[in-house]
Amino acid sequence: MEEIMAPVFPEQLFRAEDFRLPGEGSEDDPGVIQRAVDTCFGQGGGTVIVSAGEWRTGPIHLRSNVHLSVEKGAVIHFSDVFADYLPPVFTRWEGMECYNYSPLIYARDCENIAVTGEGTLNGNGEAWWHWKQLQQTAADKLCYAESEGIPVEQRIFGTEQDALRPSFIQPVGCTNVLIQGISIHNGPQWTIHPVYCENIIIRKVKVVSCGPNTDGLNPDSCRNVLIEDSSFETGDDCIAINSGMNEDGWRVNKPCENIVIRNCTMKEGHGGLVIGSGMSGGVRNVYAHHCSISGGDRGIRLKSMRGRGGFVENIRFEQIEINDVREEAVQINMYYGYSTVIPKTDTPSIFNQIHIQDIAGDGARIAIEIKGLPEQRLSNIELHNIRLRAGNAIVCSDVESIVLKDVDLQATGKRVEFSNVGRLALENFNVR
Repeated sequence: MEEIMAPVFPEQLFRAEDFRLPGEGSEDDPGVIQRAVDTCFGQGGGTVIVSAGEWRTGPIHLRSNVHLSVEKGAVIHFSDVFADYLPPVFTRWEGMECYNYSPLIYARDCENIAVTGEGTLNGNGEAWWHWKQLQQTAADKLCYAESEGIPVEQRIFGTEQDALRPSFIQPVGCTNVLIQGISIHNGPQWTIHPVYCENIIIRKVKVVSCGPNTDGLNPDSCRNVLIEDSSFETGDDCIAINSGMNEDGWRVNKPCENIVIRNCTMKEGHGGLVIGSGMSGGVRNVYAHHCSISGGDRGIRLKSMRGRGGFVENIRFEQIEINDVREEAVQINMYYGYSTVIPKTDTPSIFNQIHIQDIAGDGARIAIEIKGLPEQRLSNIELHNIRLRAGNAIVCSDVESIVLKDVDLQATGKRVEFSNVGRLALENFNVR
Protein backbone atom coordinates (compact mmCIF):
# COMPACT_ATOMS: atom_id res chain seq x y z
CA MET A 1 0.00 0.00 0.00
CA GLU A 2 1.31 3.41 -0.90
CA GLU A 3 1.68 5.96 1.88
CA ILE A 4 -1.60 7.68 2.68
CA MET A 5 -1.21 11.45 2.70
CA ALA A 6 -3.11 13.57 5.20
CA PRO A 7 -5.53 16.09 3.69
CA VAL A 8 -4.33 19.67 3.30
CA PHE A 9 -6.64 22.62 3.98
CA PRO A 10 -6.72 26.31 3.06
CA GLU A 11 -5.02 28.48 5.68
CA GLN A 12 -8.05 30.53 6.70
CA LEU A 13 -9.39 30.03 10.24
CA PHE A 14 -12.92 30.25 11.62
CA ARG A 15 -13.43 30.36 15.39
CA ALA A 16 -16.67 28.78 16.48
CA GLU A 17 -17.33 31.42 19.15
CA ASP A 18 -17.60 34.04 16.41
CA PHE A 19 -20.76 32.32 15.17
CA ARG A 20 -22.81 32.44 18.36
CA LEU A 21 -26.22 33.98 18.18
CA PRO A 22 -26.44 37.35 19.93
CA GLY A 23 -26.69 36.92 23.70
CA GLU A 24 -25.96 33.17 23.63
CA GLY A 25 -23.04 31.26 25.11
CA SER A 26 -21.61 28.07 23.67
CA GLU A 27 -23.72 25.91 26.00
CA ASP A 28 -26.92 27.64 24.95
CA ASP A 29 -26.45 27.65 21.17
CA PRO A 30 -26.43 24.09 19.78
CA GLY A 31 -26.06 25.27 16.17
CA VAL A 32 -22.93 27.36 16.58
CA ILE A 33 -20.40 24.75 15.37
CA GLN A 34 -22.51 23.82 12.36
CA ARG A 35 -22.80 27.48 11.33
CA ALA A 36 -19.04 27.79 11.50
CA VAL A 37 -18.61 24.64 9.36
CA ASP A 38 -21.10 25.86 6.75
CA THR A 39 -19.44 29.29 6.55
CA CYS A 40 -16.00 27.73 6.24
CA PHE A 41 -17.20 25.56 3.37
CA GLY A 42 -18.94 28.46 1.68
CA GLN A 43 -15.70 30.44 1.68
CA GLY A 44 -13.64 27.67 0.12
CA GLY A 45 -12.64 25.66 3.17
CA GLY A 46 -10.23 25.94 6.06
CA THR A 47 -10.15 25.15 9.76
CA VAL A 48 -12.98 25.57 12.27
CA ILE A 49 -11.52 25.97 15.76
CA VAL A 50 -13.48 24.93 18.83
CA SER A 51 -11.76 26.66 21.75
CA ALA A 52 -11.37 25.39 25.32
CA GLY A 53 -14.63 25.28 27.23
CA GLU A 54 -17.94 23.45 27.35
CA TRP A 55 -19.93 23.27 24.11
CA ARG A 56 -23.32 21.76 23.35
CA THR A 57 -24.36 20.78 19.87
CA GLY A 58 -26.69 18.74 17.75
CA PRO A 59 -25.27 16.69 14.86
CA ILE A 60 -22.32 18.20 13.00
CA HIS A 61 -22.31 17.63 9.24
CA LEU A 62 -18.86 18.18 7.80
CA ARG A 63 -18.30 19.55 4.31
CA SER A 64 -15.49 19.17 1.80
CA ASN A 65 -12.22 20.93 2.65
CA VAL A 66 -13.29 21.57 6.26
CA HIS A 67 -11.05 20.72 9.21
CA LEU A 68 -12.74 20.65 12.61
CA SER A 69 -10.09 21.34 15.28
CA VAL A 70 -11.12 20.73 18.89
CA GLU A 71 -8.56 22.40 21.11
CA LYS A 72 -7.21 21.07 24.39
CA GLY A 73 -9.71 21.77 27.16
CA ALA A 74 -12.68 21.85 24.78
CA VAL A 75 -15.49 19.38 25.48
CA ILE A 76 -18.26 19.04 22.92
CA HIS A 77 -21.41 17.54 24.43
CA PHE A 78 -23.78 16.11 21.83
CA SER A 79 -27.51 16.43 22.36
CA ASP A 80 -29.39 13.51 23.89
CA VAL A 81 -32.65 14.68 22.29
CA PHE A 82 -33.33 12.11 19.60
CA ALA A 83 -35.33 14.45 17.38
CA ASP A 84 -32.26 16.67 16.97
CA TYR A 85 -30.81 13.96 14.69
CA LEU A 86 -33.63 14.14 12.17
CA PRO A 87 -34.42 14.22 9.29
CA PRO A 88 -33.02 10.76 8.49
CA VAL A 89 -29.83 10.53 6.44
CA PHE A 90 -28.37 7.79 4.26
CA THR A 91 -26.32 5.46 6.42
CA ARG A 92 -25.20 1.89 6.91
CA TRP A 93 -26.55 0.28 10.07
CA GLU A 94 -24.71 -2.88 11.07
CA GLY A 95 -23.80 -3.50 7.44
CA MET A 96 -27.15 -2.67 5.79
CA GLU A 97 -28.05 0.48 3.87
CA CYS A 98 -30.99 2.57 5.06
CA TYR A 99 -32.08 6.03 6.15
CA ASN A 100 -31.84 6.56 9.89
CA TYR A 101 -30.96 9.10 12.56
CA SER A 102 -27.95 11.20 11.62
CA PRO A 103 -24.64 10.15 13.14
CA LEU A 104 -23.33 12.68 15.63
CA ILE A 105 -20.56 13.74 13.23
CA TYR A 106 -21.51 12.94 9.64
CA ALA A 107 -20.22 13.59 6.13
CA ARG A 108 -21.42 12.29 2.80
CA ASP A 109 -19.54 12.30 -0.50
CA CYS A 110 -16.96 14.78 0.77
CA GLU A 111 -13.23 15.08 0.14
CA ASN A 112 -10.53 16.44 2.41
CA ILE A 113 -12.17 16.40 5.84
CA ALA A 114 -10.66 16.14 9.31
CA VAL A 115 -11.53 16.04 13.00
CA THR A 116 -8.43 16.64 15.14
CA GLY A 117 -7.19 18.16 18.37
CA GLU A 118 -6.64 17.34 22.02
CA GLY A 119 -10.22 18.02 23.06
CA THR A 120 -13.04 15.63 23.92
CA LEU A 121 -16.22 14.54 22.17
CA ASN A 122 -18.92 13.34 24.57
CA GLY A 123 -21.71 11.47 22.83
CA ASN A 124 -24.08 11.17 25.82
CA GLY A 125 -24.71 7.66 24.57
CA GLU A 126 -26.33 6.56 27.82
CA ALA A 127 -29.57 8.09 26.57
CA TRP A 128 -29.57 5.70 23.59
CA TRP A 129 -28.18 2.49 25.05
CA HIS A 130 -31.47 1.02 26.25
CA TRP A 131 -32.59 0.92 22.61
CA LYS A 132 -30.54 -2.27 22.30
CA GLN A 133 -33.49 -4.01 23.97
CA LEU A 134 -36.05 -2.37 21.65
CA GLN A 135 -34.47 -2.69 18.19
CA GLN A 136 -35.22 -6.27 17.17
CA THR A 137 -38.35 -5.70 15.04
CA ALA A 138 -36.71 -2.92 13.03
CA ALA A 139 -33.42 -4.85 12.77
CA ASP A 140 -35.26 -7.85 11.33
CA LYS A 141 -37.09 -5.63 8.86
CA LEU A 142 -33.85 -4.03 7.70
CA CYS A 143 -31.82 -7.23 7.53
CA TYR A 144 -34.39 -8.99 5.35
CA ALA A 145 -35.13 -5.94 3.18
CA GLU A 146 -32.74 -6.90 0.37
CA SER A 147 -33.95 -10.51 0.14
CA GLU A 148 -37.53 -9.21 0.07
CA GLY A 149 -36.81 -6.71 -2.71
CA ILE A 150 -37.25 -3.50 -0.68
CA PRO A 151 -35.13 -0.74 -2.27
CA VAL A 152 -32.87 1.38 -0.08
CA GLU A 153 -34.99 4.49 -0.68
CA GLN A 154 -37.88 2.78 1.10
CA ARG A 155 -35.86 1.65 4.11
CA ILE A 156 -36.67 4.68 6.21
CA PHE A 157 -36.27 4.42 9.96
CA GLY A 158 -35.40 7.19 12.41
CA THR A 159 -38.15 6.73 14.99
CA GLU A 160 -38.03 5.84 18.67
CA GLN A 161 -40.20 2.82 17.88
CA ASP A 162 -37.58 1.50 15.43
CA ALA A 163 -34.84 2.23 17.98
CA LEU A 164 -31.88 1.88 15.60
CA ARG A 165 -29.02 3.80 17.18
CA PRO A 166 -26.71 5.97 15.02
CA SER A 167 -22.92 5.80 14.88
CA PHE A 168 -20.84 8.55 16.49
CA ILE A 169 -18.49 9.60 13.64
CA GLN A 170 -19.48 8.38 10.19
CA PRO A 171 -18.09 9.67 6.91
CA VAL A 172 -19.84 7.98 3.97
CA GLY A 173 -18.32 7.88 0.50
CA CYS A 174 -15.56 10.31 1.43
CA THR A 175 -11.96 10.60 0.20
CA ASN A 176 -8.97 11.83 2.24
CA VAL A 177 -10.19 11.62 5.82
CA LEU A 178 -8.14 12.39 8.95
CA ILE A 179 -9.23 11.73 12.55
CA GLN A 180 -6.41 12.51 14.96
CA GLY A 181 -5.69 13.16 18.61
CA ILE A 182 -9.25 13.42 19.80
CA SER A 183 -10.74 11.72 22.88
CA ILE A 184 -14.15 10.19 22.18
CA HIS A 185 -16.49 9.08 24.94
CA ASN A 186 -19.76 7.15 25.02
CA GLY A 187 -21.37 7.20 21.61
CA PRO A 188 -24.82 5.76 20.92
CA GLN A 189 -23.44 2.71 19.07
CA TRP A 190 -20.33 2.23 16.85
CA THR A 191 -17.83 5.01 17.55
CA ILE A 192 -15.68 5.69 14.46
CA HIS A 193 -17.42 4.18 11.46
CA PRO A 194 -16.14 5.18 8.01
CA VAL A 195 -18.25 3.71 5.20
CA TYR A 196 -17.23 3.47 1.50
CA CYS A 197 -14.30 5.82 2.16
CA GLU A 198 -10.82 5.89 0.63
CA ASN A 199 -7.53 7.16 2.05
CA ILE A 200 -8.24 7.33 5.77
CA ILE A 201 -5.84 8.10 8.61
CA ILE A 202 -6.93 7.47 12.20
CA ARG A 203 -4.12 8.44 14.55
CA LYS A 204 -3.65 9.01 18.29
CA VAL A 205 -7.34 8.77 19.11
CA LYS A 206 -8.60 7.63 22.52
CA VAL A 207 -11.96 5.88 22.55
CA VAL A 208 -13.71 5.02 25.82
CA SER A 209 -17.27 3.74 25.53
CA CYS A 210 -18.86 1.05 27.67
CA GLY A 211 -22.39 0.76 26.24
CA PRO A 212 -23.81 -2.13 24.20
CA ASN A 213 -22.36 -2.46 20.68
CA THR A 214 -20.13 0.57 21.22
CA ASP A 215 -17.33 -0.71 18.99
CA GLY A 216 -14.29 1.54 18.90
CA LEU A 217 -13.51 1.60 15.17
CA ASN A 218 -15.27 -0.10 12.26
CA PRO A 219 -13.78 0.46 8.79
CA ASP A 220 -16.71 -0.61 6.60
CA SER A 221 -16.11 -1.33 2.89
CA CYS A 222 -13.24 1.16 2.90
CA ARG A 223 -9.98 1.22 0.94
CA ASN A 224 -6.53 2.35 2.09
CA VAL A 225 -6.80 2.80 5.85
CA LEU A 226 -4.04 3.58 8.36
CA ILE A 227 -4.81 3.15 12.08
CA GLU A 228 -1.96 3.93 14.45
CA ASP A 229 -0.94 5.01 17.95
CA SER A 230 -4.50 4.79 19.29
CA SER A 231 -6.23 3.27 22.32
CA PHE A 232 -9.64 1.65 22.69
CA GLU A 233 -11.65 0.63 25.75
CA THR A 234 -15.08 -0.42 24.58
CA GLY A 235 -18.32 -2.24 25.29
CA ASP A 236 -17.90 -4.34 22.15
CA ASP A 237 -15.10 -4.95 19.63
CA CYS A 238 -12.21 -2.49 19.80
CA ILE A 239 -11.30 -2.55 16.10
CA ALA A 240 -13.62 -4.54 13.81
CA ILE A 241 -13.24 -4.62 10.04
CA ASN A 242 -16.52 -4.97 8.14
CA SER A 243 -17.94 -4.92 4.61
CA GLY A 244 -21.71 -5.32 4.77
CA MET A 245 -24.16 -7.91 5.99
CA ASN A 246 -25.61 -10.90 4.12
CA GLU A 247 -27.64 -10.14 0.97
CA ASP A 248 -27.22 -6.37 1.26
CA GLY A 249 -23.47 -6.78 1.53
CA TRP A 250 -23.47 -8.95 -1.60
CA ARG A 251 -25.49 -6.35 -3.50
CA VAL A 252 -23.14 -3.49 -2.62
CA ASN A 253 -20.13 -5.76 -3.19
CA LYS A 254 -17.45 -3.43 -1.82
CA PRO A 255 -14.61 -5.14 0.05
CA CYS A 256 -12.72 -3.55 2.90
CA GLU A 257 -9.11 -3.65 1.76
CA ASN A 258 -5.59 -2.37 2.27
CA ILE A 259 -5.61 -1.73 6.00
CA VAL A 260 -2.63 -1.19 8.30
CA ILE A 261 -3.05 -1.22 12.10
CA ARG A 262 0.01 -0.50 14.24
CA ASN A 263 1.04 0.56 17.73
CA CYS A 264 -2.47 0.41 19.19
CA THR A 265 -3.73 -0.74 22.59
CA MET A 266 -7.04 -2.49 23.15
CA LYS A 267 -8.68 -3.02 26.52
CA GLU A 268 -11.87 -4.84 27.42
CA GLY A 269 -14.58 -5.28 24.79
CA HIS A 270 -15.59 -8.49 23.04
CA GLY A 271 -12.52 -8.58 20.82
CA GLY A 272 -9.30 -6.63 20.37
CA LEU A 273 -8.40 -7.00 16.69
CA VAL A 274 -11.43 -8.35 14.84
CA ILE A 275 -12.58 -9.10 11.30
CA GLY A 276 -16.32 -9.67 10.89
CA SER A 277 -18.82 -10.89 11.43
CA GLY A 278 -20.38 -8.49 8.89
CA MET A 279 -17.86 -9.17 6.11
CA SER A 280 -20.18 -10.18 3.26
CA GLY A 281 -18.52 -7.83 0.77
CA GLY A 282 -15.10 -9.34 1.53
CA VAL A 283 -12.01 -8.30 3.49
CA ARG A 284 -8.48 -8.49 2.14
CA ASN A 285 -4.97 -7.14 2.63
CA VAL A 286 -4.93 -6.44 6.37
CA TYR A 287 -1.67 -5.99 8.26
CA ALA A 288 -1.74 -5.48 12.05
CA HIS A 289 1.45 -5.33 14.10
CA HIS A 290 3.00 -4.11 17.37
CA CYS A 291 -0.28 -3.95 19.28
CA SER A 292 -1.26 -4.78 22.86
CA ILE A 293 -4.54 -6.41 23.93
CA SER A 294 -5.58 -6.88 27.56
CA GLY A 295 -8.81 -7.86 29.25
CA GLY A 296 -11.97 -8.36 27.26
CA ASP A 297 -13.29 -11.61 25.83
CA ARG A 298 -10.85 -12.35 22.99
CA GLY A 299 -7.63 -11.04 21.47
CA ILE A 300 -7.33 -11.69 17.73
CA ARG A 301 -10.72 -12.72 16.40
CA LEU A 302 -11.86 -13.56 12.86
CA LYS A 303 -15.55 -14.44 12.89
CA SER A 304 -18.27 -15.42 10.46
CA MET A 305 -21.27 -17.75 10.20
CA ARG A 306 -23.37 -19.55 7.63
CA GLY A 307 -25.31 -16.96 5.63
CA ARG A 308 -22.59 -14.29 5.54
CA GLY A 309 -20.86 -15.36 2.32
CA GLY A 310 -18.01 -13.08 1.32
CA PHE A 311 -14.33 -13.77 1.88
CA VAL A 312 -11.39 -12.98 4.15
CA GLU A 313 -7.96 -13.29 2.53
CA ASN A 314 -4.37 -12.14 2.77
CA ILE A 315 -4.39 -11.28 6.46
CA ARG A 316 -1.25 -10.85 8.56
CA PHE A 317 -1.03 -10.26 12.33
CA GLU A 318 2.35 -10.08 14.07
CA GLN A 319 4.14 -8.74 17.15
CA ILE A 320 1.03 -8.67 19.35
CA GLU A 321 0.75 -9.12 23.13
CA ILE A 322 -2.49 -10.69 24.40
CA ASN A 323 -3.03 -10.91 28.15
CA ASP A 324 -5.88 -11.74 30.52
CA VAL A 325 -8.63 -12.31 27.97
CA ARG A 326 -11.55 -14.34 29.23
CA GLU A 327 -11.94 -16.69 26.25
CA GLU A 328 -9.62 -17.31 23.26
CA ALA A 329 -6.35 -15.45 22.72
CA VAL A 330 -6.46 -16.27 18.98
CA GLN A 331 -9.71 -17.32 17.34
CA ILE A 332 -10.83 -18.01 13.77
CA ASN A 333 -14.44 -19.10 14.07
CA MET A 334 -17.05 -19.80 11.39
CA TYR A 335 -19.73 -20.50 14.01
CA TYR A 336 -20.27 -16.96 15.32
CA GLY A 337 -23.45 -17.13 17.38
CA TYR A 338 -24.32 -13.58 18.37
CA SER A 339 -25.71 -12.06 15.17
CA THR A 340 -28.38 -9.40 15.68
CA VAL A 341 -30.49 -11.14 13.03
CA ILE A 342 -30.38 -14.78 11.87
CA PRO A 343 -29.41 -15.10 8.17
CA LYS A 344 -31.91 -16.59 5.73
CA THR A 345 -29.34 -18.63 3.79
CA ASP A 346 -26.53 -21.04 4.62
CA THR A 347 -24.03 -19.41 2.26
CA PRO A 348 -20.56 -19.93 3.78
CA SER A 349 -17.64 -17.52 3.85
CA ILE A 350 -14.23 -18.29 2.37
CA PHE A 351 -11.23 -17.73 4.65
CA ASN A 352 -7.83 -18.08 3.01
CA GLN A 353 -4.19 -16.97 3.46
CA ILE A 354 -4.16 -15.99 7.13
CA HIS A 355 -0.74 -15.58 8.73
CA ILE A 356 -0.34 -15.00 12.48
CA GLN A 357 3.11 -14.80 14.06
CA ASP A 358 5.10 -13.45 17.01
CA ILE A 359 2.19 -13.63 19.45
CA ALA A 360 2.74 -13.83 23.21
CA GLY A 361 0.62 -13.62 26.33
CA ASP A 362 -0.94 -15.21 29.37
CA GLY A 363 -4.30 -15.78 30.99
CA ALA A 364 -6.71 -16.88 28.22
CA ARG A 365 -9.14 -19.75 28.69
CA ILE A 366 -8.07 -21.22 25.32
CA ALA A 367 -4.85 -20.24 23.59
CA ILE A 368 -5.91 -20.97 19.98
CA GLU A 369 -9.27 -21.92 18.46
CA ILE A 370 -9.59 -22.43 14.70
CA LYS A 371 -12.95 -23.69 13.42
CA GLY A 372 -13.99 -23.87 9.79
CA LEU A 373 -17.11 -25.44 8.33
CA PRO A 374 -17.32 -29.01 7.03
CA GLU A 375 -18.60 -27.72 3.69
CA GLN A 376 -16.11 -24.82 3.51
CA ARG A 377 -12.89 -25.59 5.30
CA LEU A 378 -10.35 -22.90 6.11
CA SER A 379 -7.20 -22.95 3.98
CA ASN A 380 -3.65 -21.66 4.06
CA ILE A 381 -3.57 -20.87 7.77
CA GLU A 382 -0.11 -20.31 9.26
CA LEU A 383 0.89 -19.67 12.88
CA HIS A 384 4.56 -19.01 13.60
CA ASN A 385 6.37 -18.20 16.83
CA ILE A 386 3.41 -18.34 19.20
CA ARG A 387 4.08 -18.23 22.96
CA LEU A 388 0.86 -18.42 24.98
CA ARG A 389 -0.14 -19.62 28.45
CA ALA A 390 -3.79 -20.58 28.86
CA GLY A 391 -6.22 -22.98 30.46
CA ASN A 392 -6.42 -25.10 27.28
CA ALA A 393 -4.04 -25.27 24.36
CA ILE A 394 -5.61 -25.59 20.89
CA VAL A 395 -8.84 -26.63 19.19
CA CYS A 396 -8.64 -26.99 15.41
CA SER A 397 -11.36 -28.38 13.13
CA ASP A 398 -12.48 -28.29 9.50
CA VAL A 399 -9.26 -26.88 8.10
CA GLU A 400 -7.92 -27.72 4.65
CA SER A 401 -4.31 -26.74 5.36
CA ILE A 402 -2.51 -25.33 8.39
CA VAL A 403 1.11 -24.79 9.45
CA LEU A 404 2.08 -24.56 13.13
CA LYS A 405 5.74 -23.63 13.46
CA ASP A 406 7.60 -22.71 16.65
CA VAL A 407 4.41 -22.84 18.69
CA ASP A 408 4.82 -23.20 22.46
CA LEU A 409 1.63 -23.47 24.50
CA GLN A 410 1.60 -23.81 28.27
CA ALA A 411 -1.85 -25.07 29.23
CA THR A 412 -3.10 -26.25 32.59
CA GLY A 413 -5.74 -28.36 30.86
CA LYS A 414 -3.40 -29.34 28.01
CA ARG A 415 -6.33 -29.82 25.67
CA VAL A 416 -5.16 -30.48 22.10
CA GLU A 417 -7.86 -31.31 19.57
CA PHE A 418 -7.50 -31.69 15.79
CA SER A 419 -10.43 -32.94 13.72
CA ASN A 420 -11.14 -32.97 9.98
CA VAL A 421 -7.80 -31.33 9.23
CA GLY A 422 -6.32 -31.96 5.80
CA ARG A 423 -2.67 -30.94 5.49
CA LEU A 424 -1.24 -30.36 8.97
CA ALA A 425 2.40 -29.29 9.21
CA LEU A 426 3.92 -29.23 12.69
CA GLU A 427 7.42 -27.93 13.34
CA ASN A 428 8.61 -27.27 16.90
CA PHE A 429 5.04 -27.57 18.18
CA ASN A 430 4.98 -28.03 21.94
CA VAL A 431 2.22 -28.22 24.54
CA ARG A 432 3.24 -28.44 28.17
